[in-house]
Amino acid sequence: MRDLLFLCHRLPFPPNKGEKIRAYHALQFLRQHFRVHLGTFLDYDEDAAHARQLATGCASSCFVRMPPHWARLSGVSALLRDEALSLSYFRNAALQRWVTKTLAEQRIDTCLAYSGPMAQYVPFSTPHGPLWRVLDLVDVDSEKWHGYADNKPWPLSGLYRREGRLLLEFERQAATEFDRVLLVSPAEAELFKRRAPESADKIDYYSNGVDSTYFAPLPAHPSPFGKAAAIVFTGAMDYEPNIDAVNWFAERVMPQLRTQHAALEFHIVGSRPAAAVRDLQRLPGIHVSGTVPDVRPYLQHAALVVAPLRVARGIQNKVLEAMAMRKTVVASPQALEGITVAHGCEVLCANGGAEFISIICRQLHAPDASIGVAARLRILSDYRWSHNLQRLGRVLGVDAGQPAVAPAMERVR
Repeated sequence: MRDLLFLCHRLPFPPNKGEKIRAYHALQFLRQHFRVHLGTFLDYDEDAAHARQLATGCASSCFVRMPPHWARLSGVSALLRDEALSLSYFRNAALQRWVTKTLAEQRIDTCLAYSGPMAQYVPFSTPHGPLWRVLDLVDVDSEKWHGYADNKPWPLSGLYRREGRLLLEFERQAATEFDRVLLVSPAEAELFKRRAPESADKIDYYSNGVDSTYFAPLPAHPSPFGKAAAIVFTGAMDYEPNIDAVNWFAERVMPQLRTQHAALEFHIVGSRPAAAVRDLQRLPGIHVSGTVPDVRPYLQHAALVVAPLRVARGIQNKVLEAMAMRKTVVASPQALEGITVAHGCEVLCANGGAEFISIICRQLHAPDASIGVAARLRILSDYRWSHNLQRLGRVLGVDAGQPAVAPAMERVR
């Protein structure tokens, strides 16, 4: 088997949030076809146990703990150098030494850098010869920072616009230097082609998928809501777009919904809820779960699943997972960008508070189960990891007929 260097900005396990889900499945695929050398960061103490599990399936590995205070220190450094904060945050001397040493000692001819900041670790060649360099940007991260700026007051808006400008400069430069640049959807790839037209011929995509066996409609799960009618939002609740989405929905939409459905509840389900999310429980009908052992009962017994994101890039895994469980999803246009779906038939699109209120009230009064049925069929048709990862394989030179040889990692949720 050939050797491949895989650099990832977050530990790709467990697959319990958007950026980790794609990285986890990419790593599973890579381990079937390459001897993988994995370099990545650990954010939390509990990541250490997951790192040990990942290490057993890799040819070599380097796990660097990211100190909690590092964001502040790296941010000051980046401001002084007029550099994107994201690049400084993910720059680490220990990881760079490991990359240099590994490329010198191993005959590695292929590298996959996952997310823009990891591109800064990858040289043009190794002591053994040229290096085929592939950058999985996932989404156009610089665009997201401009979206943040539009929803924040000064001085944060200025800081976020600065980050968007500097990060785009880096993304464009990296695209010129790498052999291929991949994104998460055709729409995101087209956006980056517009932002980096000089590299348009090397920009492509491979879509996310869903574990449709795991995320399957299973009514046997007991309801976490009792007899209440519940609207559900899922996602990592320390992530700014999710925080913004649930605050907007809880404060602008739920009060109007409860004038017509007094017992209606809004359940916010996801890990590490920020203080601004926890504070929403002061409002009637708002529940914040924090980390749960299994998100599927919350999806299974939801009257509706909502994704009211005002800032979103790429593909929202939360939408795909709910669709896989045959749920009716009411989502903003931003949350549906990049997802191949028929609006009104497989999902319901709401643009603004009035549309969310109107659509949700209509569904609560007369639920249309056909939407959820059509949603799962779309997932089974277009969002299978086994199929979508073949596009990544072709970019990395994997023979489509090459058999899988590595055991799958145990799935942990």
